[in-house]
Amino acid sequence: MTWFAFFLTFVVWFNFAPFATAVKVEFGLNEAQLRTLAICNVALTVPARIIVGMILDRYGPRVTYSCLLVFAAIPCITFALAQDFNQLVYSRLALSIVGCGFVIGIRMVAEWFPPNEIGLAEGLYGGWGNFGSAGAAFTLPTIAAATAFLAAGQLNWRLAIALTGIIAAIYGVVYFFSVQDTPPGKVYERPASSAGMEVTSVKDFWFMLLMNIPLVGILGVIAWRLNKVNFINSTQLYITWFLLVCLYVVQAYNCWKANKALITGKKQYSPDERYKFSQVANLDIAYLACFGSELAVVSMLPTFFQRGFGLTAAIAGAVAGTYAFMNLVARPGGGLISDKIGSRKWTLSTTLAGTGIGYLVFSSLGGNIPLLVVVIVTMVASFFVMAAEGATFAIVPLIKRRVTGQIAGNVGAYGNVGAVAYLTIYSLLPEGAAGDRTFFQMLGIVALISASLCGFLLKEPHESHTEVLVVPREVSAKQRHF
Repeated sequence: MTWFAFFLTFVVWFNFAPFATAVKVEFGLNEAQLRTLAICNVALTVPARIIVGMILDRYGPRVTYSCLLVFAAIPCITFALAQDFNQLVYSRLALSIVGCGFVIGIRMVAEWFPPNEIGLAEGLYGGWGNFGSAGAAFTLPTIAAATAFLAAGQLNWRLAIALTGIIAAIYGVVYFFSVQDTPPGKVYERPASSAGMEVTSVKDFWFMLLMNIPLVGILGVIAWRLNKVNFINSTQLYITWFLLVCLYVVQAYNCWKANKALITGKKQYSPDERYKFSQVANLDIAYLACFGSELAVVSMLPTFFQRGFGLTAAIAGAVAGTYAFMNLVARPGGGLISDKIGSRKWTLSTTLAGTGIGYLVFSSLGGNIPLLVVVIVTMVASFFVMAAEGATFAIVPLIKRRVTGQIAGNVGAYGNVGAVAYLTIYSLLPEGAAGDRTFFQMLGIVALISASLCGFLLKEPHESHTEVLVVPREVSAKQRHF
């Protein structure tokens, strides 16, 4: 039930990519405006993943996921009814919130599986869910073409996009009445405060505040980008930046409030209760390198194939879908390897290195290369990308169970930070083969740097291959026996 919920959020999230060219023609958009829409598609996912992580730890995945799926219908229908560029931007910004669905399922799956199976379980959830972007690429153009008779013979992208939101909302109701947060007898652990992430040392508190800066800073980049396409003026840009500074201050205060007892010396954690925030920071950068690059590539690949190989929207979407298609096996594969070889750290480092090499090879392919070869290289490169994602979230639930939602939200948000940063840089590159080549080289170098950081700095999670479910200490003897 949960992986299919995630699948639908990804279909919704990437329902625009297969129709980018058609929307560009219908609205008379220039390339800068089109690329800005791609950035808006991942913009608010950054704060949404942090906020939803807090809500999730407090209210549980059942309620949180159901509400998100129902909400998805609103921006989908709004986008389908848009009549100008401004309406497209507003609805796409709202729709980007749906991208935070991944975080919810990470906590749900972690509640139902023991540590020695968590990699494969999270990999199946993430991989089959991420396949939603491929599902959108494969099916939505066909639906739009089949219903063209309802749009005076034109590609009916509006109906196809609205339909994804309607289906997601219906499934949200089904999900609410079909699942429960934990197995019978297991207590759902909640943090003492959901205002900010709990850390276990004063040093980690300051480290956390430092790592929070990019999460707010990237929103300032988005505002700058919207100013460049005249969506907001300079005055509005400066006001937005000031508000983002205020947002960071409020966020820092909430983190201080959540850790006040620790910072003032009134509380100390025993060794078995501590965790290092550096673990979270390493996973942040790793996910920026793998998932951030996936979001960026999925957003531009259909257009890349149309422009570079002269393919129709339907065929280009199908070819681009081969990139996300690997999620079906690669992400569970990364999780399974992490479970089986005994080192989650080196699984992640190796798959990130493969990601970097794959992108560098992809960047060397020219327009004279047969399309079949490009597709094969795309699938090989994407295998390592998705395997690295699976390896990352094979570690996330093992850091600190009661704040898993917030950790997953933090790591997931960094994936979107990477996507926005990559797409912003891509929007500044020259159109054509030279710009595309530089783009993929950038992705490759960042992945190799991240692989090195994980290899040298990431620590192997404690008891990461335990064969039993973790039962909270405060539960009854009968529940513990279960």
